[in-house]
Amino acid sequence: MKGYQISFLAEQNRRIEHKQAMEWLLHLAKELGISGCTTFSGVESFGADGRRHSARFFELADQPMEMVMAVTEEQAERLFERIEAMDTKIFYIKTPIEYGQLGKQKNE
Repeated sequence: MKGYQISFLAEQNRRIEHKQAMEWLLHLAKELGISGCTTFSGVESFGADGRRHSARFFELADQPMEMVMAVTEEQAERLFERIEAMDTKIFYIKTPIEYGQLGKQKNE
């Protein structure tokens, strides 16, 4: 299947509609019928403003986070439309990919 890999990057304390951005995106992805996404915690990063973000023992709010999902072109359009409608700003990377599943589980 042809589509896109979309990665969103934000600090753990970033909010959209009073929820953590990654939690909000996870619920949106599920609502849009996206078949799966994964969130990763980073150790340290810096953004376009040059400010460092890191996971410190006492302050995890600034921890860098990444969410990755594989989507169809239609899903990408709907996802971006919904995000654009929000009063927020979030960095993303959108890369054309081929994706699918290989093999079978024994109980299939």
